[in-house]
Amino acid sequence: MSDTSGVVTKVKQKRISELLIQDKRLDGRGLEDYRDIKVETNLIEKAVGSAQVYLGKTKVLVGVKVEAGAPFPDTPEEGVLTVNVELVPLASPTFEPGAPNENSIELARVVDRGIRESKAVDTKKLCIVPRKKVFVVFVDIYVLDHDGNLFDASSLASILALTTSKMKDYTINENGELDFKSSEISLPIQNYPIEVTMAKIDDKLIVDPSLEEEDVIDAQITIAIGKNDEICAIQKSKVGAFTVDDISKAVTLATKKAKELREKFLDGAKNE
Repeated sequence: MSDTSGVVTKVKQKRISELLIQDKRLDGRGLEDYRDIKVETNLIEKAVGSAQVYLGKTKVLVGVKVEAGAPFPDTPEEGVLTVNVELVPLASPTFEPGAPNENSIELARVVDRGIRESKAVDTKKLCIVPRKKVFVVFVDIYVLDHDGNLFDASSLASILALTTSKMKDYTINENGELDFKSSEISLPIQNYPIEVTMAKIDDKLIVDPSLEEEDVIDAQITIAIGKNDEICAIQKSKVGAFTVDDISKAVTLATKKAKELREKFLDGAKNE
């Protein structure tokens, strides 16, 4: 049987390009439109916080857990944040079981960078005993269905899980050990970054590329925007290039879309 995937891709790319000339997309969206987004929180009983995000047919589940551990040597008075990604094999024919691959590593780094560079978690407040013991916050991402734009779905699910997280309140006894109370406290969240991914096809910039669009895009950029419209992180992927005008437009568009998403999904979830 002959391989027709290349022909199918070229036909699809031609159709996508034809529609983009008219500022249209395969699924009927405008160039700046997200697919339908649905969020759910507090789904995992054993986690201190959790969230699930549906972005079109893309589905991502995030769980947060907190444990006591050692600080990093270069930040002895700060807690630790770590992001892990599992690409569940049932989510896509391209996902395979086993050790993390370059796709899961890139996804974890992009989400981690948005959270870390925005200082979303006040890690100084996670210090228990300086140089000896701190709280370690684990953000575990599970991709359950892949239909494009894992960056935005994973980032939104992660910040939702963090902002709704509650851990046991505690005191530190004379031996430097933790005594937990029955009451709960929220994680020290101080920023609410939103990642917005845009793709370039021909000379058009589109928001929230679907899997079909990802197959034919020239270049992709993800911009994390903080609560004060500040740029926290930028990740460029794919082999194509962006012009200076493209970058300027992408920043403006990311700022606009991040504000919309934050107001819609995070205002009611903030533990302030």
